[in-house]
Amino acid sequence: MAQTNVYDKLKELGIELPVAGAPAAAYVMSAQSGNTVYLSGHIAKKDGKVWTGKLGATLGTDEGKAAARAIAIDLLATLHAHVGDLNRVTRIVKLMSLVNSTPEFTEQHLVTNGASELVADVFGERGRHARSAFGVAQIPLGACVEIEMIAEVE
Repeated sequence: MAQTNVYDKLKELGIELPVAGAPAAAYVMSAQSGNTVYLSGHIAKKDGKVWTGKLGATLGTDEGKAAARAIAIDLLATLHAHVGDLNRVTRIVKLMSLVNSTPEFTEQHLVTNGASELVADVFGERGRHARSAFGVAQIPLGACVEIEMIAEVE
């Protein structure tokens, strides 16, 4: 069965990839070893600015899920910039999500679904991935969510 063209799927979902972001400190946005591409953590942005807040205090699960989805789009933009063609991606291997949350908030996994569901929608079976979701006390710049990705390419 032929694989769906990733760019056709993005268009169908109404997603236009933004320009890939630049690092904010002493690191690179992506690094490759063999066929594995490691993407640095991307923080949530809304209307071009850092999406700040703490889940369980100033933000609810649905807002966090929307933030995670927005991060997934930014991650795909970085991956596209690194590999040149997202159709070269053979597998999204893993997502790791950090959710800025109160000690009582326990829905980090539901927040992270915003990214996981988008990646699966875009890549189909190739987008099914391993995942970790953590609640943390703070994220740089007060962002509500940060996610990193590992992908395999041909």
